[in-house]
Amino acid sequence: MTISATADVVVLDIEGTTSAAGFILGDLYDYARPRLDEVLGRDDDTVRDARADAISETGLDADASDAEIAEALRGLMAQDVKSTPLKTLQGIIWAEGFAAGEIHSQFFDDVPPRLHAWHEAGIRLAVYSSGSVASQVPWFRHAPQGDLTPLVEDFFDTVKAGPKKESASFDIIAAALGVAPERALFLTDHPDEVSAALAAGWQVIALDRAGEPWAGADFAAPAVASFDEIEVTR
Repeated sequence: MTISATADVVVLDIEGTTSAAGFILGDLYDYARPRLDEVLGRDDDTVRDARADAISETGLDADASDAEIAEALRGLMAQDVKSTPLKTLQGIIWAEGFAAGEIHSQFFDDVPPRLHAWHEAGIRLAVYSSGSVASQVPWFRHAPQGDLTPLVEDFFDTVKAGPKKESASFDIIAAALGVAPERALFLTDHPDEVSAALAAGWQVIALDRAGEPWAGADFAAPAVASFDEIEVTR
C-alpha cells in the first residue's frame, strides 16, 4: 500500500524511522558510555552548561564529581531517558567518533534513495530528533550510502525546537522553515509524536517497521512499513 502526501517540506525523525533504534541504543550508546567522564571535565561553555543541567536533572549535589555525574547519566542511558544535557554530551562524543572514523551511522536501505528522489523533485528536507544537532549532522554525513547532509536543509533537536511530544515544538519548526503547517509532512515511529504533529496541523505518516520499539502501535495517522510506501509530491 502506498500513502500519498502533498507537501513542501518533509521532516524526518531518526530513531526507528530512518535508522534502527537498536543500532543507536547499542553501538552508539556503548561508544559514549566510557567517554562521558572525560568530556565532563573539559573547559568548554557547552560542556559546563550541560554539566550544570545534568546535576539539576539528576538531583545530584552542586559539587558532584565528574565521575558521579557520568554515572548518573549512564543510568539515564540505561533507561533511554530523553535528557537534553545527556544528548548534548553524547552529541559531542559521537561527532568526534564519526570524525575519527571510529563509529559509523546506519540507515534503512529504503531511506537514502527516497531522500534523493524527494530532494531532486524540489521537496525540502529537514530532521527533528531528540538527539542533539551536533550528533544529527555527522549521522547524516557519515551514512554508509554516502554523505546525505547536502539533501537536508535544517536540523532540529529538543533544545532548538522543544520536546517532540508537544505541538508547540512543531509550530516552532514550521516558523523556522517558513512553511504552513498543512504543507509540512512529519515522518516518525512514535505514537505520541504523531499526535503532537497532528495537533499542530501537520500532515503525518507513521513508520511501523518490524522489530522497532513502536512496531504495531496504535497510530493516529496512516502507517507504512518503509519509505518505499510513501509518495510525496508538491
